[in-house]
Amino acid sequence: MTKIGLEIHLQLNTLSKVFCSCSTKQVETPNSNVCEICCGFPGSKPVLNKEAFEKALKIALALDCKINRVTFFSRKGYFYPDLPKNFQITQYESPIGINGKFRGIRIRRVHLEEDPGALVHKGSYCLVDYNRSGIPLVEIVTEPDFKTAKEAREFLRELITDLSYLDVYDKKSDFGLKADLNISTTGAKVEIKNVNGLKDIEDALTYEEERQSREVPKNSETRGWNAERRITVLQRTKESEDDYGYITETDLPVIEVSDKLLKVIKDSIPELSKEKLTRFTSQYKLSDKDAKVLSNNKRLSELFEKVAKQVDPEIAAKWIIRDLVNQLNYHKKTLDQANIKPEYMIDLLKLFEGKNITDNTTKQVMIKLIKEKNFSPKEYIEKNNLIMQSSNSKIEEWCEQAVKDCPQAVEDYKNGNEKSLNFVVGKVMQLSNKTANPDIVRKILVKLIRK
Repeated sequence: MTKIGLEIHLQLNTLSKVFCSCSTKQVETPNSNVCEICCGFPGSKPVLNKEAFEKALKIALALDCKINRVTFFSRKGYFYPDLPKNFQITQYESPIGINGKFRGIRIRRVHLEEDPGALVHKGSYCLVDYNRSGIPLVEIVTEPDFKTAKEAREFLRELITDLSYLDVYDKKSDFGLKADLNISTTGAKVEIKNVNGLKDIEDALTYEEERQSREVPKNSETRGWNAERRITVLQRTKESEDDYGYITETDLPVIEVSDKLLKVIKDSIPELSKEKLTRFTSQYKLSDKDAKVLSNNKRLSELFEKVAKQVDPEIAAKWIIRDLVNQLNYHKKTLDQANIKPEYMIDLLKLFEGKNITDNTTKQVMIKLIKEKNFSPKEYIEKNNLIMQSSNSKIEEWCEQAVKDCPQAVEDYKNGNEKSLNFVVGKVMQLSNKTANPDIVRKILVKLIRK
């Protein structure tokens, strides 16, 4: 039976590094966001970033972990060019949180650590950039509770969603999300190191499961993921934790998590996606499907709730989920990139709700809302005379013209092809610049054709 466990690494969204005051901002110039501490100069002393610790604590609490009220850091020793101190400051014996659970998966531990530097390969030689050295990372280690690669991917997707609600995770960083993947089928455990992104994680696990069914590993080993060839490759035989020679980091103090701090962090945890989904179905009477789409995106759910305070929730959900999301995907934009002001969305949907604009006009204006900055739907609609026409006399003129312009469609309708009426309706909408009330148009057309 396949067993899969994850060691998930996430970059915290702090302004400074975890043990020094250097900026975490991404810069192009190598080795520019560095100091004696993150470069491991002799005599330099680390100082813990309070915000990084509190954000790691927040993650542990959100994952229902038991919090170690006394915790400390250790030195994980290994020799590699991207590690100037020849050890990484991490947590081993006493992580921040243990024995948690998320979406039915057991969480073994949550701990805070520093990122090493980055190796830049240039042809036959290699350069080292220490800008990343000391970037704050949280590692979340699961038990081997996953049975399939798909389960692991879905777990990670839901985890990332809740981390966005916690406002602790820097999803815009180059680091993004990385995971070490532990998988065994019938033989020894294999670890696949440093796999980026949900698709590659799923593909690496799928490939490795198939490989192990052909080549049962006799000994534990470490493999890498070749993203171009879509295969795993042997790197080395697997080390044990003892090989790292963990020792206590004496340059950092023991940390006691007080009752007061624990309460402050607990109280700061917002409503997360699962609770939001339940509330959306009960409070706004949304379908499970619609509620899930909204609750899976923090910004989308925030926009919906602001709009739903002034517009019928059913109308708000329909336009935001089916039209706004589809148009964002079509234009390859996120909601953040589109930067749509809630008040503009409210103005647009209020006009639709009040039957002041047609369905077509609403769609076209929404596209402009996505593409143009500081675009006011109300001003645009008024300026371009897009208010829906409900005057029978004016609509009759357009209908009479449409009947003359579409003789074949009219004849087909008379012969029983009711769908052909849609063509004539479309002609009326074209003549009216999409402002004619479609319900009135249909009634008048049917009356004219049946004369």
